[in-house]
Amino acid sequence: MKTLIAAYSGVLRGERRSGAARSQSANGGSALSREGSGRWGAGSSILSALQDLFSISWFNRSKVEKQLQVISVLQWVLSFLVLGVACSIILMYTFCTDCWLIAVLYFTWLVFDWNTPKKGGRRSQWVRNWAVWRYFRDYFPIQLVKTHNLLTTRNYIFGYHPHGIMGLGAFCNFSTEATEVSKKFPGIRPYLATLAGNFRMPVLREYLMSGGICPVNRDTIDYLLSKNGNGNAIIIVVGGAAESLSSMPGKNAVTLRNRKGFVKLALRHGADLVPVYSFGENEVYKQVIFEEGSWGRWVQKKFQKYIGFAPCIFHGRGLFSSDTWGLVPYSKPITTVVGEPITIPKLEHPTQQDIDLYHAMYMEALVKLFDKHKTKFGLPETEVLEVN
Repeated sequence: MKTLIAAYSGVLRGERRSGAARSQSANGGSALSREGSGRWGAGSSILSALQDLFSISWFNRSKVEKQLQVISVLQWVLSFLVLGVACSIILMYTFCTDCWLIAVLYFTWLVFDWNTPKKGGRRSQWVRNWAVWRYFRDYFPIQLVKTHNLLTTRNYIFGYHPHGIMGLGAFCNFSTEATEVSKKFPGIRPYLATLAGNFRMPVLREYLMSGGICPVNRDTIDYLLSKNGNGNAIIIVVGGAAESLSSMPGKNAVTLRNRKGFVKLALRHGADLVPVYSFGENEVYKQVIFEEGSWGRWVQKKFQKYIGFAPCIFHGRGLFSSDTWGLVPYSKPITTVVGEPITIPKLEHPTQQDIDLYHAMYMEALVKLFDKHKTKFGLPETEVLEVN
């Protein structure tokens, strides 16, 4: 702006000089020459100033967009970690204030609405299309890769791997429209399944349901696959809390060998299984890994057994600098590849042999998906997917 004002001042000085030159009739030709030169110089100054101004504005806009990306990611991380607990405390506190009626009304409504998450929740296309999710996507960036079409006459169970610390790729790709999942898979309704305990938290439950997130329990999955029509895709992070404990940069490992419950559900409902691998999910946070038999791992396993999640000691970058530690994940690319569906027959009472057969087919398909795409996303040909 200062540059522009200076240029404008140059215009005024040029006009004054040209006016003085016109008053000297004896040197008319010379005066006209000086006048033209003055105007040309002033015009050049304005052009230069505008170029500088636009250059500065572009730089600032780029910087602002980067900060908006950081903020969009941080708000989700904080929501994931503390929103439910914070809202529970606030609700309890409100009961003891003059605003107790608000808390009573919300609590009453919560009782009547308690089973809504088990029926798929209340998906909001408006929330799924918020601009904040596009900033969220661009921060890493996150990309969704489609390899095969999905029939709208079938239901699906997506097995998402790996869990990472927070499953950021799973959230962005399937609980928002930032990567255009509805356009890439038209007619398919994705439901990201997460811990049922999250839906006992006030406000957090509404936030999660608006994105199409549902509890990962048998009642919910049975309802969606049997009473919600066709075209449903339930995304289950198969490795769960156990897999998150081994999440670290440079490691591609999944907890799958003894995880067969999702295969049994698929057989009972005739839902096709779809392997999904997210390259880069383990790169966005660094974690303190406790060895088996250590006190730290013992505590983590106790939490996992009785509460459903395993507390991790992890860190990313700081809010204002990538050179400091904080809760903001590192901006590493996450590419989620959706593989080819495995056709599953409907068996109301599948035998263990049936479950083992299709579980083996699923593991083989996941490894093939990893091997086919690993070199495209920065991994060497020699990289092997570790299946635990």
